[in-house]
Amino acid sequence: MIQVKEFADTDTAYAEKRANDFLADLTDDQVINICYGSTIKSTPSGTAYQRSTILVVYKKSKT
Repeated sequence: MIQVKEFADTDTAYAEKRANDFLADLTDDQVINICYGSTIKSTPSGTAYQRSTILVVYKKSKT
C-alpha cells in the first residue's frame, strides 16, 4: 500500500530531523519520492523566518 507522511517545521522541531528519523526506519526500496517546500513567514513585528515542509511517499511494509 502506498502512503504519504508530511513533516512540517514547528516552533520546537525541524522537519528535516523528523523526516530523517522516519526514513531511517524504511528500506531504500520502500521510498518512492521525497518532496520539499519552503516558505518565508513574517510575524506582525516584521520578523521573518523560514518554514519547511517535507512530504515522503513510501510503500508501507507488509509486516
